This record gives sequence, structure tokens and C-alpha cells, in this order.
Amino acid sequence: MTPLNRDILKLAVPSILANITVPLVGMVDLAVAGHLDGNAASLIGGVTIGTMLFDLLYWNFGFLRVGTGGLTAQAYGRGDFAEDGAILVRGVSLSLLIAAVILLIQWPFLRLVLYLTPCSEPVRMLAEEYFFIRIWAAPATLSLMALKGWFIGMQDSVSSMATDLLVNTVNIGASIGLSMGIHAGPLQWDGLGFKGIAYGTLLAQYSGFLFALLRVAFKYGRKAFPGFSVSFIRQAFEGGQLRRFASVNTDLFIRSVALVVVYVGFTMISATFGDLLLSSGSIMMKLLLLFSYFTDGFAYAGEALTGKYIGMGDREMTRRTVHAIFVWSLTIGLSFVAVYELAGVPILRLLTSDAAVVETCRQFFAWLLPMPLVGCLAFTWDGVYVGATASRAMRNATLWSVVAFFGTWFLVEALIGESRDVTAMHVLLGAYFAHLGARAVYQSITYRRCILEEPFAGTSRS
Repeated sequence: MTPLNRDILKLAVPSILANITVPLVGMVDLAVAGHLDGNAASLIGGVTIGTMLFDLLYWNFGFLRVGTGGLTAQAYGRGDFAEDGAILVRGVSLSLLIAAVILLIQWPFLRLVLYLTPCSEPVRMLAEEYFFIRIWAAPATLSLMALKGWFIGMQDSVSSMATDLLVNTVNIGASIGLSMGIHAGPLQWDGLGFKGIAYGTLLAQYSGFLFALLRVAFKYGRKAFPGFSVSFIRQAFEGGQLRRFASVNTDLFIRSVALVVVYVGFTMISATFGDLLLSSGSIMMKLLLLFSYFTDGFAYAGEALTGKYIGMGDREMTRRTVHAIFVWSLTIGLSFVAVYELAGVPILRLLTSDAAVVETCRQFFAWLLPMPLVGCLAFTWDGVYVGATASRAMRNATLWSVVAFFGTWFLVEALIGESRDVTAMHVLLGAYFAHLGARAVYQSITYRRCILEEPFAGTSRS
């Protein structure tokens, strides 16, 4: 095995191990809701809409991880560890500021989004209950985005993995225990029911935040934060690096908003199909994206290594990294075509015991097979572009993907009429694929200019 491939696996494997637990969290939340007393479709719908509310909030600020990771990797490649420390200060400070604003606007935000989201009254009430509990995790959730991006940029996927594993393990255990109770010997507690799912997430986020801060302090305190003081923090917000930080993150913020428009648009449109198709669509999205938590491990490796080699001014190693990352990513994608074919139904049955939801989901299984091949292109390019901090191209690709998603939906809807049945869900899934394809095509076309030319302009090393 070549040294490059060893470096890729060193970065990718820990991220994959952590990412494996990420879909489990969402699946456990849906499974817990689906097995609580009450209407399973409404309970799953409540979690789905509640989760959508936080997707709408937090995905807007995904640039906190993306921008922090790319800038950190390039500073690492230059050997500028003081700048790495300054980047983390900027990222966490911005995270806390945004969290404060979110807490202030939580009530009007909830009212506006639920007003625009057609759903049944039981689903709306459950979503409100979920939201007003989990919203208090905002400071920890947003800060963790910056911290995990920083770990990746520092070529330290182990610390990112440890943080994710802690958060996701606590989330799973706490959500189950707090919702369904504890029944072990003399300890008999019935639990909190539906609201326990939200409290489990709240506890998990703050556990991960504390752990990540301690990890930074003990592992990087002397290297990246020498003489840490108020003056160090003040200097982090001065000079040209701050302007670059702001420019990159502005583009990435627009990109994040565009992604939210697609994903929330999917949920809001599916909510008009009724509770059964809403819950089925939510479960299908969990299945569709299951493979991405493996592919993302290699995208993170591409982000770290691309950024490092661009920081070093090494064009050839950047090109070789991109090639190697895609070989690994496409291998994962092909493997998951087989996984979906052989194990799609058993995985589905883990998510819900509701026979109607299971049977409805099975009608959409054909979409599982092409998903790994289309998705791995879009997700892997994202990692490469993040490492190069090619934020403008990422922004433009995502804007075109919004056009592709809604263009496909409204065009086909005009042909089939205002149907809100299984056919409409097929059209909606097709629109989602169109958005992925637009991202992949745009970034493939601009690769040479944005990754191999512009970052090396003015450098002599090739």
C-alpha cells in the first residue's frame, strides 16, 4: 500500500467508525417513536418534523465545520499552528454568537416554519414539544461543528471520531432510557415518553462539547495556543486572515442555506402527502443516506489532505490525492449497491414495526440502487472543494442543485397533476436525485480550475 493510501485510511477509518453511529441515532429516534404507545405514524411524523426544524436551523450554519476545516488544513500544511489556534477561536466564538441569536428567535422561528409546513395537528403538537426541549442544545451543537472541523483540518480524525462516538452513544442510550424507561430488577421507571427523545439529544450534545474542549486543551494547548490570553483572542479577529475567514464562510453560508432549501423542501412537500407517506419518505431518506456515512469518511480525508498539500504548495500530491480519494469512494458506493439489494428490507424493519409504513416504503426501494453511485460523486467532491476552500464554486454548484430539485418537481408535477399519492413520492425522490446530479456535474467541470490551478497561482512548486 502506498504512503498516500495509508494516510487516506488513517484519516478515513476513524471518521467512518464515528459516522456509523450517526445514522443509528436518527434510526433509533425513529424506532423509539415507532414503538411508543400511540399512533406510530404520528409519532414518527413528530420526530421527522421536529428534526426538520433543527435541520433548517443548523444546516444553515454547516459552514462552521466546513470553513473551519478547510482553513485549518491549509494553515497546518504551511506549519502555521498559531493561525490554526486563531481559526478555532474564530469558529467557536462565531458559533456561540449564532447560538445566542437562535435562542432569542426560537418562538417566532417555530411559529413561522410550522405555519408553512402542512401537517396534522398531532404531528404539529409533538414537533413543538420536541423543539422547545432540544433548542437549548444550540450552543453545544454549533460549537461542536467548529471543533470537529478543526480536528479534521489538524489531520486528527481520531479526536473527531472520539467526540462523535461519545455524542452518538450518549444520544442513543439516553433517548432510549429517558423515553422508554428503565425496567431492571427493583429499578422500575416508565420514562418520559416522546419528550425523552429530545432530552437525550440535549444531554448528548453538551457531553460532546465538554469532551472536545478538554481534548483541545490537553492535546493542542502548547502547540496552537501558546500564551493563551485575552490578547490572543483579540489578535484572532485582526488582519487579513479574518477577512478571508469571513469571505469563505459567507459563500459557505449561502451554500448551507441552499442545501437546507432542498432538504426542508423535500420534507415540506412530503408532509402534504399525509402522515403515512411523510413517515415513509423520512425513513427512505435515512436509508438513502446510509451509505454516505462511509463515503464521508473518505471525503473528510480528502478535505484534510487536499488542504494540507495546497498549504504546502504541492500541486502533484493534490492531484494524486483527489484521484485516490475517488477510487476509495466509488468502491464504497459499489459495495452499498449490493447492501441495499440484499439487506434493504431487514434494515427497514429495524426502523418501524408498523406494517403500513413498511409496505409503503417497499414501493420506493428501486431508488436505493442508484443512490450510492450518484451520491458518492457529489459528497466526495464536497470534501475536495472544502480542503481547497473553493467556496465560491461550492456555492454555485449548490445553487444549481436547488434549480434542479425544484425544476424537476414542478415540471413533473405539472405533467401528472396535483397528485399526492405514491406516484408523487416517486417524483419527489427523482427530484432529490436531480439535485445530487447537478452538484456532481458542476464540480466535475470546474475541478481543474478550482483545485489544480487557482490555489497554486503564484507558486513555483508543481
